[in-house]
Amino acid sequence: MLKETLLKFFKLDGLLNHLNEYIETRIELVKYELKDDLARIITRMALVLILALFLTLCILFFSFSLAYILADYVGVYGGFAIVGGAYLFLIILIVVFRKSLSEVLEKEIKKTLHKQKHDEAGDRRPD
Repeated sequence: MLKETLLKFFKLDGLLNHLNEYIETRIELVKYELKDDLARIITRMALVLILALFLTLCILFFSFSLAYILADYVGVYGGFAIVGGAYLFLIILIVVFRKSLSEVLEKEIKKTLHKQKHDEAGDRRPD
């Protein structure tokens, strides 16, 4: 009873109510921002997966085409062996240089994400 009387006397009960509403509103805002970011990430991942699928199909068909073109000159098995050898060579290069490739890719991804973060921050109004 004394607590309620003191809160009313100093008008702190309204202040506490406003503070509580403010905190609840900020929590809701953070939830919406997280949902928005999650939707953006899922959309980008879906697009990357679709592009990867089509790129894989293109590489597959071009590889078959190249193998059949080479088959006219070196035989069917030779054409496919050359194309397979080229892919094996690429795999070996990637394995040998995986550390430096990883560092370069990580640096580029961080730079892109950092740039996107600053671009998005410029679009929002300050709190």
